[in-house]
Order: sequence, then C-alpha cells, then structure tokens
Amino acid sequence: MPTHPLIELTAADVSLLREERAASAHMHVGGISLFAGPAPSIVELRAHVLARLERVPRYRTTVVPPPLGIGRPHWAVDPNFTIEFHVRHAALPHPGDERELLTAAARLFSQRLDRRRPLWELWMVEGLEDGRFAIVTKSHQALVDGVVAVDLMTALLDAGSEPEPEPSSKRQGIWLAPPLPTSAQLVASAVRDAARVAVVRPLRLAALAARPAEVVAGAAAGAAGLGDRVSRRLKPAPPSPLNVPIGPHRRLARTAMPVADLKRVKDTFGGTVNDVVLAVVAGAVRTWMTDRGLQTDDVELRVAVPVAVEARRREARPIALLHAPLPIGEPDPLVRLERIRRAMSEATAGHDVVAAERLTSSERFAPPTVLAQVARLRFDERRFNLLVANVPGPTEDMFLLGQRLETVVPVPFLSGDRSLAVAVTSYAGTAEFGLLGDLDKLADIDVLADGLDASIEELLTLARRGRRARRVRRGTPPVG
Repeated sequence: MPTHPLIELTAADVSLLREERAASAHMHVGGISLFAGPAPSIVELRAHVLARLERVPRYRTTVVPPPLGIGRPHWAVDPNFTIEFHVRHAALPHPGDERELLTAAARLFSQRLDRRRPLWELWMVEGLEDGRFAIVTKSHQALVDGVVAVDLMTALLDAGSEPEPEPSSKRQGIWLAPPLPTSAQLVASAVRDAARVAVVRPLRLAALAARPAEVVAGAAAGAAGLGDRVSRRLKPAPPSPLNVPIGPHRRLARTAMPVADLKRVKDTFGGTVNDVVLAVVAGAVRTWMTDRGLQTDDVELRVAVPVAVEARRREARPIALLHAPLPIGEPDPLVRLERIRRAMSEATAGHDVVAAERLTSSERFAPPTVLAQVARLRFDERRFNLLVANVPGPTEDMFLLGQRLETVVPVPFLSGDRSLAVAVTSYAGTAEFGLLGDLDKLADIDVLADGLDASIEELLTLARRGRRARRVRRGTPPVG
C-alpha cells in the first residue's frame, strides 16, 4: 500500500474553514448549469465524473485535523471516497419551471458541506420544462484555489459535442487510496514545518537587511499612486438596509442580458463593461430601496469589485479587490455610470489590470474557480456594503456528455452582515446575473432582479438615441 503524501492546508484554507464557525456562514460557491436535451442516466454521469477526477485530484481529498491542535490540518486522499455520496440525483415537481429550480438550488446552498468527506457535491436535477436538465455544483472555497485546484465543472465540460477521450492510463478502473496519515505523521509534519519557518524567516530578514535601499524603494513604489484611494478604504462603509445579520438559509434569483447590450452602453458613454455592470447594479438597488419605501436621497454605498491583476507567472493570475461607490441617491443613470467609471479608473491607476475578456478562454469554464479565489482575499468586511463579481466565461458553446450548455447561473457567497451578493458570468454572448440573498431578509430579491433589467434598459434607451451630447466627459459635469 502506498504511503500518504502530507499536503498542509495554507493559511487561507484554514481561514476559510474557520469562517464557518458561525451558523450563518457557508463558505462554498458554485453554480447552476442548464443543459438542452435529455439528462444522462445517473450511472453515466457518475462514470463521467469519476473519469474526470484525475484532472482535479483534490476532489478526492478530505481535511484531516491535526492531533491536539498541533499544526495545521492536512489534505489527505479519502480512503472511503464514494462517488454516490458526491454525485446525487433530484427531480423538480411539475411543471419544473425556473422558480422551482432556483428554490431547489437555494436549499442546497443553505446546507453546509460534510467536513468528514471531500468538500463538494454535484446534483443532477431532472423534471425541467422542455425536457432539459440542470447540474448544480457546490464546492468549498478551501478546496478550490485556482492554481493547484480548480472547480469540478472546468473538468467536466468539453468544447465539442463529443466528450474528450481519457488516456488509457487514466480510465477508471480499480482505485486504491493510501491510508490516512497517522497522528505521529501529522505531529512530525508540524514539527518539520515549525523548524523550517524558524530557519527560513531569519534568512529572509537578513537578506532584506543586506539591501535596505531596494526594500525602501520597493515599498515606496508600491505605495505610489494610492493616496486618496487608501484613505477612502480606511473609512467604514455606511450603514444600509442590505447590511443586517443573516441566517443560514438562502434565496436565489437571476436575470440575463446580452453582452452586446453592456458593450453598447460602454462604447457610447465610455468606461468598461465592468463599470456598466456596476452601474446596472446601482440602478437595481435604487429601484429596490424605492420599492421598499426607503429614502434614497444622498445615499452612496460602497461595492467591492474583484479584478484580475497581471502576474509574472503565466500559471498564476492573482485577484485584487477594489472599491467603488454605488451612487444610489443619483437619479441620472449616466451620472451614476460616470461616477463609477471615474472611481474605478482611479482605483486601477498604477495596477496592470487584466481585461475582463482575458480572465478566461473558450476552452475553460472558470467562474466558480475565480469566485473561490475572491474569498481568499484579505479584505476588511467593514469597508464595503456589497460584493459584485463579474467573471467572464467561455465565448463558445460547451457540452456535457454531448448535451449543450444553455445557461450558467453563478452562485456567490455571503459573508459578514451582508444579505446580498451578486455574481455575473458571461457565456456565449449572454451575461447571466446570479443573486444570492438571505432567505428572511431578502424575500423581495426578485425586485432586485427586475431592477437589473430596468436599469440596463434605461441605459440602452439613452444609447439608442445617440445621446453622445449628454456623455459625461472626464473633468466635465453632465449637461442637461
């Protein structure tokens, strides 16, 4: 029997697991993938997942806690791994419409993953209208780091209708897992890690002390250009009706719009597609507050926006978290867009931010992977009211066992006293908005989804009229 490799969880992994100490915290992300055509049999789907697990080996691993709290937990291959536990089957009650699917998925995302097993689930949901089926995936953020491990759907989908053949050496046969590491092995690993840190840290400090000018210059360069941006971040976000204590149960809503509409607004009035997304969200929150009879005058919330920053190594693309205003109190949609554009332009100044279209390619399905990376950012949750993540997906059609992927609804995560999170994924020319809310605090989450539709239509109407004269230019106040 082979020995078990000891893979220690990173500090970020441990932090994500600790986040779930609160009963209301669920640190998993995923999505709802809707497919055209009849569903495969559950036996066929499980066989497909088993064959593709070679591409995501961490999905066979479980978390082994350290004995007596000595050291960090470790990833270890689960010797009791069974595909039947992780790949499950469900059916919707007639008529199997979108609302029933979202309700079922929200219940799944309200349940914490079993820590005694690999931290993921995949549900095949049948009974949808028009003979379609859905796949709901849920993976713990500690499991998916975007570098060593990616989300399972990345491995399951193919760019063509014919599934990619697996190498003969990786075809599913009899699989034997090594035994879990013993307590003695875990303690020995913790001792080795402590000894390594004790040796390496003084060497690093000595190296820095040998070239103080370079260290100071590097620190100055890193701080250059931040200025007011840093001071704004240090100010806590204002209170809002979205920032309230939440429970463990979730509610889902979604809407979709053509990516071409977002680009048309961008091309007409300036900025980026991400700026337009934020302006659309701002308009939706304003509509929601008005519908609740809440005061919107002079209200400005703060949004956290993950962006990709160019890395030196091609295989690693770090994610940075920027902050921007959501000018809810501004009635003019173009002024809202311009204020967001200016703030994002200032926030990205001096950073080599990657264009949204380059985050993913047509051969990859990365939205859940990027959402998991966002959770690893060290951010102060007091500094923003709402997380909005815009993650481009494949531009071409993708397939699962020959069935075409029609729609992708990203499912983000709630953290702190935030009753709403928004994730956006583009796929084959459509931008899909996934809204995750607290079940009790956002019973009217559909008002937000409808507000997204109304907000983009408001901007599109102005763009169709060719209102370039009203375009708010840099340094110039709006006209009219």
